[in-house]
Parts: sequence; C-alpha cells; structure tokens
Amino acid sequence: MLPQFGTAVRKNKSLTKTVAAEPGGSAPEKATVDAAWLVLEAANDLGDHAAIDACRRVIDAELNGTVPGSADTELVLGYFR
Repeated sequence: MLPQFGTAVRKNKSLTKTVAAEPGGSAPEKATVDAAWLVLEAANDLGDHAAIDACRRVIDAELNGTVPGSADTELVLGYFR
C-alpha cells in the first residue's frame, strides 16, 4: 500500500528546510527545489495556476543560482499541509 501523497511529503523532514539567509543570497536548497517539483506535478493535476507559477519561480531560481521569493518558498513548502 502506498502512502498518501501529502503524508509522504510531511514525513520527510528535509522538505521543511527553508532557503539559507546569507548576506549575498544563495540558491534554494535542494530539498526546496525537490518539493517544488512535487508540488508542480500536483498543482498541474489540480489546475492550481498560482502554485504552478510559484513552483516555476522556485525552480527557475535554482537553475539561475538566485534566491526565490519567500512567498513562493512558503507556498511550496506548505502546499500539502
């Protein structure tokens, strides 16, 4: 029996990490980006356009080596709660 999608995410404590606050800024943590991919898939299935856009911004930030907005990070990390 497979765990429920949201339950599996909550049990993985590494997905609750936030972006490190460094003076020069840093890329999002790997766990945040991994969560963004999971949320993107679920948001696409649900037609949640606001979440889709937030996930894309988090993923783009990782690809560009920049810091995503805190609102986008919070949405991604709290999506299944």
